Amino acid sequence: MRFDIVTLFPDFFTSPLQTSLLGRALQNQIAQVYLTNPRDFTTDKHHRVDDEPYGGGAGMLLKPEPLFVAVESLPHLPPREVVLLSPQGEPLTQTVLAEFAENYAQLVLLCGHYEGVDERVRQHLVTREVSIGDFVLTCGEIPALTLLNGIVRLLPGTVGKTDSLRDESFSEGLLEYPQYTRPASFRGWDVPEILRSGNHGAIAAWRKAQQLQRTRDRRPDLWDAGSQNSAPTEG
Repeated sequence: MRFDIVTLFPDFFTSPLQTSLLGRALQNQIAQVYLTNPRDFTTDKHHRVDDEPYGGGAGMLLKPEPLFVAVESLPHLPPREVVLLSPQGEPLTQTVLAEFAENYAQLVLLCGHYEGVDERVRQHLVTREVSIGDFVLTCGEIPALTLLNGIVRLLPGTVGKTDSLRDESFSEGLLEYPQYTRPASFRGWDVPEILRSGNHGAIAAWRKAQQLQRTRDRRPDLWDAGSQNSAPTEG
């Protein structure tokens, strides 16, 4: 899968693209990431990528010309989406990550800055907008890296044990169950006896009950959205 990140700050990605599972996935050609700076596609001597908004207002907007030409310079590998990272976009969820990972050969990620982008970019260049939450950041590189990381870890070959992807939080609309490792007792806090019983059926039932309880207590929004309707009731 190919990712093209259109960013004013390519150096932002230097360390993350070389680190941990993401770095190994790129080394193994599970995914390819290319960085494109729209400043390289400006035509004025100052290489300006922003300007004041028509009608007045605070801040600056990214100009349309450098973004359009930057994206048009890229190869086109269908199926493809041109994604703007924006607070106005659809919420990023595990379902959205899985959709991208399973259905697309290329994602072009546009990193916003300043007060946003010229509306013509949104209307005529971007095919999808994604938001990582109801808050504002100083740059679009952080959401782009979040999207990239979340997708690449779902691609075959990135994660050694695929069971860990199936059992993690949000995979069934529920939070993950509590997990423990050795020692069995630490400072007087013991691992639940059921997890040391060797009874796999009882362990599975305990874990499902914990998922239900934890989701209901910590994420009532998920619970109210109907997660409990697709899961067995607690015994």
